[in-house]
Amino acid sequence: MERILIVEDDDVLAQGVKFNLELAGFSADTASDLKDAKRKLKDARRAGTGSEDDWQLLILDVNLPDGDGFAFAGSLRKERDIPVIFLTARDLDEDIMKGFENGADDYITKPFNVQILIQRVRAVLKRYWVGNEKKERTKVGNLEIDFQSWRVWKKGDELTLTPTEFKLLKKFCDNPGILLTRAVLLEALWDKKENYVDEHTLTIFISRLRSKIADREYTYIRTIYGTGYQWTGE
Repeated sequence: MERILIVEDDDVLAQGVKFNLELAGFSADTASDLKDAKRKLKDARRAGTGSEDDWQLLILDVNLPDGDGFAFAGSLRKERDIPVIFLTARDLDEDIMKGFENGADDYITKPFNVQILIQRVRAVLKRYWVGNEKKERTKVGNLEIDFQSWRVWKKGDELTLTPTEFKLLKKFCDNPGILLTRAVLLEALWDKKENYVDEHTLTIFISRLRSKIADREYTYIRTIYGTGYQWTGE
């Protein structure tokens, strides 16, 4: 489910957009100013895995209490790749041009039809994910892994992994050939509510992941006894 952050200081409008986006099947939240938006973007990145915990789209007003949406979008583009739709009362041609110059994927002026907004959200997300599909997918041995949608295929057949198993898989893929100690892997499995995983449970998770991804050609995970594990990719 795509997560959308609405940065809008008009609370009634923001809550209305949020409500309609959720009716359309999205997950949405609001930020009343740039400070709040920066905090929520930062918190999502810190807690996330680069996949479902991050924001997939930003709906951004221009005139905000603590800054300019154009400048914010421009600086954000330098830090991360996230689609931006401006939703603003500023409807002059030079404003629209400035929006696209600062990385807008779409520009919608107020007043607006909320159903048209939803369709344009869908269009932007579709263009974005199609453009990034190759970047988000990785082929290793007989596995194909989509880190954006948390899906894994082995020889073309989709596997069913738990969120914890996928977190482990991503940690291994991000560190090929590197010895990952049990302490490092345990830390990777801590969730944002600080529910910790013990060493015995880690062993079980590793065993289950191995049983799902390994075959006669590829083992993928090498055990370094007494220390940890290593992703061999073979």
